[in-house]
Amino acid sequence: MRSGVLFDVDGTLVDTTYLHTVAWWEALRQAGADVPMAKIHRGIGMGSDKLLDHLLGEDRDRDEDEALSTAHDVLYGAWWERLRPLPGAPELLREVAGRGLAVVLASSAKEPELEQLRRVIGADDVIAAATSSSDAEQSKPAPDILQAALDQSDVDPHAAVFVGDSVWDVQAAGRLDIPCIGQRLDIPCIGLTCGGTSAAELTEAGAVAIYDDPAALLAALDDSAIAALLK
Repeated sequence: MRSGVLFDVDGTLVDTTYLHTVAWWEALRQAGADVPMAKIHRGIGMGSDKLLDHLLGEDRDRDEDEALSTAHDVLYGAWWERLRPLPGAPELLREVAGRGLAVVLASSAKEPELEQLRRVIGADDVIAAATSSSDAEQSKPAPDILQAALDQSDVDPHAAVFVGDSVWDVQAAGRLDIPCIGQRLDIPCIGLTCGGTSAAELTEAGAVAIYDDPAALLAALDDSAIAALLK
């Protein structure tokens, strides 16, 4: 097994958080649900099922969930060609790979969306593995997608760091359960504020360090939890 860094993608490497927020806001509005954008933003990073539980309550009529999710996908899809990587995202991935660490995308995006996100990042030549929503039974804050990322990349869970932008990312990293060794394992999670979640919120959730964006993490890489993997 090898050492590696798992990266969330939406809001961490690609500037999508607020686009998802607006798309969900409009999809919900079309369905007659008036939900403030601030509340929606705080839920971005969950899977659509848990997000709708968070926004509309678990006792809602779930028959509408698929239509809501489809409406979100259509609205968000209108932005695909204009998506941009966050500052320093491709450079960070290349530097991490250049230091001999596996670069793994631990994304919960649907496969077509993930393909577009990878094109936007433009660093496929250094990505060892990438997950999509189909790889996880439960979405974040459940740790399923992180387990799938570890399984697909052969990264040692004891020699891994996760980089994410939401409290749900941090919580997922703290809930990992390794079946083969019967052990609960907290993967250190580095928090980035470029997804719109504050440093205080990420720290309270358990992030080991906070940076503004991928470029800031890259500039401080030698003193980060990622560099510690090489020692």
